[in-house]
Amino acid sequence: MKVVFMGTPDFAVPSLKSLAGAGYDIEVVTQPDRPRGRGKKLKPSPVKEEALALGLTVHQPQKVREEGFVSLLKSISPDVIAVAAFGQILPAGILNIPPLGCVNVHSSLLPRYRGAAPIQRAIMDGEDRTGITIMKMDQGLDSGDILLQAGIKISGDDSFGTVHDRLAALGAKMLAEVLELLGEGELKGTPQDHDRATYAPIITREDEIIDWEKAVKNIKNRVRALNPWPGARTLLNGRILKIWEVREPAGGERHVPNGAFPGQVLGCFGEGLVVMCGDGPGVVTELQLQGSRKLGAGEFLRGCRIEPGTVLGRE
Repeated sequence: MKVVFMGTPDFAVPSLKSLAGAGYDIEVVTQPDRPRGRGKKLKPSPVKEEALALGLTVHQPQKVREEGFVSLLKSISPDVIAVAAFGQILPAGILNIPPLGCVNVHSSLLPRYRGAAPIQRAIMDGEDRTGITIMKMDQGLDSGDILLQAGIKISGDDSFGTVHDRLAALGAKMLAEVLELLGEGELKGTPQDHDRATYAPIITREDEIIDWEKAVKNIKNRVRALNPWPGARTLLNGRILKIWEVREPAGGERHVPNGAFPGQVLGCFGEGLVVMCGDGPGVVTELQLQGSRKLGAGEFLRGCRIEPGTVLGRE
């Protein structure tokens, strides 16, 4: 079977490796090299790096809608196009090329959390379950027929990073299974219930800002959803303070002084910085001041004292 694999970030790498291991004839499409790091040097995507390591042909169109690229795909004549976090919307001119269609590895239990940030939005919303859906692509936003679906649990200690890695591995396994069944002509899709659809828009800089007037659980979920990227943040004396881990209080950490208000530092207890939230204290256990490295709260506070009464705020 001739496969064109389209993907870009780390999430897509296990899927590419899975298909390569299954022995498919693969050509890879990924985003152009982008400037990254402090030096802003052009660097290849994780998928390109893996594809080159596997000895696969790589194509990097600026836009997949370009007539020249569509013609190239037609000349490759793939049986199927497999997509995992590619980063561009495929036009009808591409969707109609492969006889077995285009299939997508989506990191949610569709029709819930269609869109660009399904893992982060699910954690932010406090969901205790998510999963992978392999769908047949159409011209809508993640609205195609479901070919295969499987779920995983989200624990209260999971972050975007831990859920991302589990889903990437699950998606790789499921994609290989779907391609095998498609090749055998034994797989039919199930239409989504569009009335149940919810959406997961891309994470914005505004999403990163902690609103201390929210409940502790809400703040904890936001921090988990943005760890390890891009990080939730607040301000400490005019400097950006990234918050990487928050937990609910225990014992003496629950005490609220008279007049305490959201964003106010209540004190330090052991290895935690206690901050007033909308419904009571929350305990910050990992943080990072602008220009410094990520630290546990105990080590951070030994080098940067934060007095009780200090107010953490919005930009």
